[in-house]
Amino acid sequence: KIQVARNAEVPLVEARLIINGGARLRGTTPGLATFTAGLLGEGAGGMTALQLSEEIDFIGASLRAGASYENVTLSLSVPKRAVDRGFQLMATMLLKPTFSSVDINRQRSLRLAGFISAKDSPRAVASKVFYRNLFPASHPYHGNINGDSASVSQFDSVAVRAWWNTAADPRRTTLVLSGDVTLQEAVSWAAKHFSGWKAPSVILSSVPARDVPGPTQWKSRVILVDKPDAAQSVIMIGGPGMSRTDPDYPAAVVMNTILGGSFSSRLNDLLREQLGYTYGAGSNFSFAPVAGPFIISSDVRTDVTDSSLVVIFREIAAMRDKGVTDVELARARNYLVLGSLSDYETAGQVAGAMSTALLFRLPLATIPAELARINAVTAADVHRMAKLRLNPAEMTVVIVGDLAKIRAKVEKLGLGPVEVQTYDQ
Repeated sequence: KIQVARNAEVPLVEARLIINGGARLRGTTPGLATFTAGLLGEGAGGMTALQLSEEIDFIGASLRAGASYENVTLSLSVPKRAVDRGFQLMATMLLKPTFSSVDINRQRSLRLAGFISAKDSPRAVASKVFYRNLFPASHPYHGNINGDSASVSQFDSVAVRAWWNTAADPRRTTLVLSGDVTLQEAVSWAAKHFSGWKAPSVILSSVPARDVPGPTQWKSRVILVDKPDAAQSVIMIGGPGMSRTDPDYPAAVVMNTILGGSFSSRLNDLLREQLGYTYGAGSNFSFAPVAGPFIISSDVRTDVTDSSLVVIFREIAAMRDKGVTDVELARARNYLVLGSLSDYETAGQVAGAMSTALLFRLPLATIPAELARINAVTAADVHRMAKLRLNPAEMTVVIVGDLAKIRAKVEKLGLGPVEVQTYDQ
């Protein structure tokens, strides 16, 4: 499939080659999708990674590849005058990746070293513990999309090539283009550079979002991870999220903007500006085809860990019990609606918006329609969302910090049963 949004004001072309089915393809070893996608730029068509990079730089382009749970994406940004060479290099990465044993061994060693260094990162530790406790083992968010030491240590050229030869399927692919391009040009470029792309004989399917088992029960609890002598505590609080296609999406994003989704939000204003506990605090819904969690997070000084939790849960209660003011409501709506004007200025932003709409199977007309709905959200709508989505009885609190200094004070707050875990648990 080909989708085009034309804007010829600047002679640039943005292209996204999106192959549906990334880490969620059935039978994919944890970490293999992102590992393979990262190798596409390590050499292709007889060129080394350095030679490929030099060719891309010479024409003033950027070309990169990556994988998510949902897709493998090759992204090209290229001046119109060099578009033919840009697509030639993209097709070379796609169809003729080297996948040499030398490159695979080097990248495998780097990834394994990254797992070791992550143990020393409080933020990385908090994220791992957070997701493995919120989602069951069968869920795609339970583990790291990059795999773990056990899975990555088995990666070799045979495994990488076998996965790519079945995952790279033109039947599941959409080419999204924006900028100085017409539909006729897009069809011509695709025919010229991707005509040799043959469908694999084995068809891999992704696990449908509706079939992914989510948490059977959300409950309040506190999970502590010890980081002796830490100057800060990393706090992550998670509860039930929602689907991006939920009818309540407009009201939910307005509510979140007021609570922690903007610099002037309640949480950031209190914890950063007024109290000086942190450099930043925020909240967000993790939207994906498979509903992610609602998250509140902040890195706070060790000595105010318990005080920060008091502030966070006080503001949750205030939104549930008292709602929001007209000033907060107007500011949040303006932040989302007027701020969105800067989200579609460049060809890259437009291509990104088209890619997001494709991910959630939404028509592009959804964007202005949702902005209109956001502008119509009322204080009553926000209050209803707060009572529905902000339930402390369903929130898991994960804290990584110096337990000798924070544990007793956190336990006194009575936020739920307290347990201590480790990174490797």
